[in-house]
Amino acid sequence: MVVVGGVTRLTHSGLSITEWDPIVGALPPLGNAGWQSAFTLYQATPEYRDVNRGMTLDEFKGIFWWEYFHRLLGRAIGVVFLLPYLAFLLARRIPRGYALPLAGIFVLGGLQGALGWFMVESGLVADPRVSQFRLTAHLGMAFVILAAMLWTALSLLRRRSDAERVPVPRAARAVARALAVLVFAQVLLGGLVAGTHAGFAYNTFPLMNGAIVPDEIMMLSPWWKNFFWNLATVQFDHRLLAWLLAVIVPCAWWWLRRLPLPRRARAFANALLAVVAIQIALGIATLLLVVPPALAALHQAGAVVVFMLALGLAHALDGRPGRSHSHESEIIAYG
Repeated sequence: MVVVGGVTRLTHSGLSITEWDPIVGALPPLGNAGWQSAFTLYQATPEYRDVNRGMTLDEFKGIFWWEYFHRLLGRAIGVVFLLPYLAFLLARRIPRGYALPLAGIFVLGGLQGALGWFMVESGLVADPRVSQFRLTAHLGMAFVILAAMLWTALSLLRRRSDAERVPVPRAARAVARALAVLVFAQVLLGGLVAGTHAGFAYNTFPLMNGAIVPDEIMMLSPWWKNFFWNLATVQFDHRLLAWLLAVIVPCAWWWLRRLPLPRRARAFANALLAVVAIQIALGIATLLLVVPPALAALHQAGAVVVFMLALGLAHALDGRPGRSHSHESEIIAYG
């Protein structure tokens, strides 16, 4: 879902559907009349007038299908989540303490759909560009939902004995949580880069057009606007945190490997070290090649994997046994 959303943005497809109808909108245009109606609505938008004037109906279909698939996938996720949840709830098969958190995840999914339309709506105005703040919020919410699902899944899979077998130092737990927070912050900075199109500027590495810190980095006034609107500052911040992660992750891995940790935690730490290196390489290649859509989508997918590994490491070092009693242990064993 996150990758399809990224491709939708990279192909400039997000504004191709000008209405939000969760029920009727589940069906694509049917027949020539339906397609012509959808195209007519798009032709009335500023994006068509200012960016895609002269686009043919076939070209419109190309961007329409990406946005449609993104919305359809969102609806499918809601159905795939809700129906089994209700079935398990009615059958009393949800372990104690998980019913409300799972319902909360479903609510977050609904809010994410509304936030997606709120983002699209910001681009259906005189300036046909979605707000970088709404785009970043939409991306951030996707990662929050991912975090909630992954943490819940790992908690359901964890056995009480596994959690208590190896004592975990508090410092190790703090380091793992800090890594997850830093990765999430990097995701948000990546959202700002995407929303401001900062990736199309300063396409050199390691310097930014010959400078470590470009002269334009604080050119806007008041100063705080630079962190949200200045392409140089937005990209510099994303680069800076990437450099920090390039140093912090190997140092954390080196320190953690010397501690007596659960085997699962070691596996997450090893994978995190490797994938962070790959992700940084993907980011550099995306920048140098001026954001080719396929590579940029792969970079966004890499962000998902890095975040999941960082969160998995934090969960493995959490040290708290999963909620379980004899009946719940049976449920977990079957599922």
